[in-house]
Amino acid sequence: MTSTEQLLTGERADLLNALHQRRAFLRHTVDGITDAQAAARSTVSELCLAGLIKHVATTEKRWMRFTVGGAEAMQATPVDWAGQFRMTDGETLAGLLDDYSRVATATDELVATLDLDAAYPLPEEPWFEPGASWSVRQVLLHIIGETAQHAGHADIIREAIDGAKTMG
Repeated sequence: MTSTEQLLTGERADLLNALHQRRAFLRHTVDGITDAQAAARSTVSELCLAGLIKHVATTEKRWMRFTVGGAEAMQATPVDWAGQFRMTDGETLAGLLDDYSRVATATDELVATLDLDAAYPLPEEPWFEPGASWSVRQVLLHIIGETAQHAGHADIIREAIDGAKTMG
C-alpha cells in the first residue's frame, strides 16, 4: 500500500484499489518467466507478455497526460503502435516492469490531487464519438478496464507458454 493510498478515502481510494488489483493480476502473469518467454508469441495473436506490460504502461501514461492537459497533452509524444506490443532489442522484462511501476506511481499521485469531474474533449479518432468529452473519473475507469482486459489476455498467453494458470 502506498502512502498516497493510505491517505485517500471514498471514491478515490476505491478507484485506486480497483486499479491496484488489476495491475497486480497483470504483473502476476509474468512472475518467474524469462525474457525469452516474455517476448514469445505463444498463440496466433501478435501479443506477448512483455508487449502487454509495455502497452498497458504506455496507455496508462498517455491517458493520465489527458487528465492534466486534454487530447493535446495525450498526443504530445508519438507512439510506435506495433512496437508497443512487443519487447524490442535492448529491452528486458525487468526494465518494462520498472517502467510500469513508475507509471503506476505517477498515476496514483495524480489521483490524489485531480478533480475527478474535470473533463476534456476526446481526441478526434474514429473510435470516439465526435465532440465527446471524458472526465478524469471516466479515464480512470477506462484504465481499470484496459488493465483488466489485458491481464486476461496475459493469463491466456502465459498458460500457452508453460501451463501456468495465473488467474484461476
